[in-house]
Order: sequence, then C-alpha cells, then structure tokens
Amino acid sequence: MKSNHKIIQKISMSLYLIIASTMTFAETQPKQYKVSTVVENLKFPWSIAFLPNKDMLITERGGSLRVVRDGKLLEQKVSGLPDIYVEGPAGLFDVVLDPNFAVNQKLYISYSGGSASDNYVEVISATLQDMSLQQTKVIFTGSSRNTPHHHGARMTFLPDNTLLITSGDGFNFRDQAQSLDSMLGKVLRINTDGSIPKDNPFIGQANVRPEIYTYGHRNPQAILVSKSKKVWLHEHGPKGGDELNLVKSGTNYGWPAITYGMDYSGAVVSPFTTAKGMEQPITYWVPSIAPAGMTEYQGNIFPQWQGDLFIAALAGKSVRRLSLDGEKVVKQETMLADRKQRIRDIRTGPDGYIYVLTDSINGELLKISPAQ
Repeated sequence: MKSNHKIIQKISMSLYLIIASTMTFAETQPKQYKVSTVVENLKFPWSIAFLPNKDMLITERGGSLRVVRDGKLLEQKVSGLPDIYVEGPAGLFDVVLDPNFAVNQKLYISYSGGSASDNYVEVISATLQDMSLQQTKVIFTGSSRNTPHHHGARMTFLPDNTLLITSGDGFNFRDQAQSLDSMLGKVLRINTDGSIPKDNPFIGQANVRPEIYTYGHRNPQAILVSKSKKVWLHEHGPKGGDELNLVKSGTNYGWPAITYGMDYSGAVVSPFTTAKGMEQPITYWVPSIAPAGMTEYQGNIFPQWQGDLFIAALAGKSVRRLSLDGEKVVKQETMLADRKQRIRDIRTGPDGYIYVLTDSINGELLKISPAQ
C-alpha cells in the first residue's frame, strides 16, 4: 500500500510540474498587443459604427447616440431618436450603416419600444445630417413581451443588401423560440424599406411569420457576415451553453429543446443536447462567458490574426480570440482579462485597429494596437 501511495505521489507531483510549467510559459509569453483608452464617461455603451469621415457613432443603452471625433467624445448628442423603452438591459441597441451610406447617409438603429407590459424590438431607418437624424421611418417591429430581457437586436447586412435582425426569446417565453408564428428567438430578414424578401425560407406557409430566417435561438448578441460570406452568430445560453453558430437559412438551432446549459435554479431545461433536425453549435462555452459583440479581423495591423473571430464577453470579463480552420474552432485565446471589465462590443476599425466598448456606467472606448 505504501509503495502504491508513493507512486501516486510521484505521478501527482509530475502532473503538477507539467501544469505549472505550462502556466508559467503562457504567462511569460510577450503580448502581441497593447490596450489604450480612447474615450471615457460613456454610459453603458452598446454598439459602434465607423463613419467615412473617421467619426465613430456609439449607442448608449439609456437612449443616447454619441459621436467620437478626433479621439474625443462630443458633448452634443445626435438628436431625432424615437421614444425608447429603457429598463434594465432594455434600451437603445445597435447601429449599422447602409451599404451605400457614403451616398445616401442612411443608417439603421435597433431599440426596445413600447412599455413594461408591452415591449418589442423595433428598427428604424434614418439619414444622418450633421448631428441629427432625419427622414426617420420604423421598418420593423417584433413580437410583444412583458419583460425587459433578451431582446437580441443585433443587425448585419447580407451580400444582397437585405438586413438580418436577431431577436431574443424574451426570457420568460423560451418556448416561442420553436414557434414559427412568433418572432421571439429568431433571426429575421427584411428589406431596408421594411418589406419581406420573396425568397425568405418560410414564405407562403400558413401560420408562419414571413420575416423568419432561422429559429430556435435564445438571446443572440452578435451577428456578422465574414469575408467568405459565412454568417456567424453567437448567443447566450442559460447557466452554461453559450453558443457560436453558423447561420443557414431555414435552420432550427434547437433552443430550448436542446441545450448544453441548465436553468439558473439548477433545474434541467432539456435532457437533450442533440436532436434530429436541429443544428449543433460550432462551439459552446460551459460555464457561460455571456458573449456580446463580435468581429472578424480583416485589417492590416495584425496580419497574424487575419480571419480570426473576436468575441466580447460580459460575464467572462474578457475578449476571446478564436482561430478557425474553415468552420472549426482550433484555438481560443483569452485577452483583456487582467482589466476585469465587462466587454459589450468589439469591432475592427477601418484603420485596422480593434475597438472595444466596456459595459459600465463609466464605460470606455478602448483601442487594441500592436505591442511595439
């Protein structure tokens, strides 16, 4: 018995030394980047958009659209926003530019409209004229709920210039993510005038919302179209089970019928992680990192990161860099964890640097640049 005990001790010590040396190696590797603060005093910033004149637009969840010019946050706010329902995580969300913005000055803004008892994701189109929104038009109104949670509300353009909008399940209405007569728990596709594309996957089916592009989502917090025209989306799981997915028209992503997470109470949401006819995530996180914004790096400043996905993490208080081999995640790196800040959005700027928003009443716009 003593002999066995000594063997176990030796094995344990060897494993400890291997792990310790690996950790030391990781910690002593020189960082390829540095982080600097561009502006401070943002109130729960949510999204970034880059204008052709080098200005940046930043949404604040409380209902303000701000401008960063020459590295400074302008005191004047952009006027002309609609009435916004602001409570907890509900408020002003995403801002994206029209593909032809340089000519038409048009942009699209998502927010929570309505009231505590009846609220929904809404999207407007507008033209930006100096510091004012003009020609404002509501082009999308989602399904109603009575909670301020899980709006989704991220947007991106497909190559055909149709607009994708993510819609969360409303937290208390998760079963509607599987229902095709509800827009909760979906990715939705519309034209920029608010009409429905004729080639949407469920067009013409009875009792089905024609806007639906994909379904079975919980709370999609980022969506983008890659250089290779893949549509990447990530979404919050419950307690564990955050997912990175590839969006394919007409596909069911399973929530809440399948999940790698459990309820916050510890109760089982579903005993299944797979099911016929339901898509599997490309990767998932247990425990949750609460993914927020996302960018695919295609700049020139960091050539070693070309094609990598960068994911902001709220609960994870970090940025995750994902290296890909086709549609497979082959490596993950955790960045900015030493700052201990909730990260809401991350974008690649037209200058090739990476910009980050921290989720705080004293939020910051950060810039990631090479270490040397």
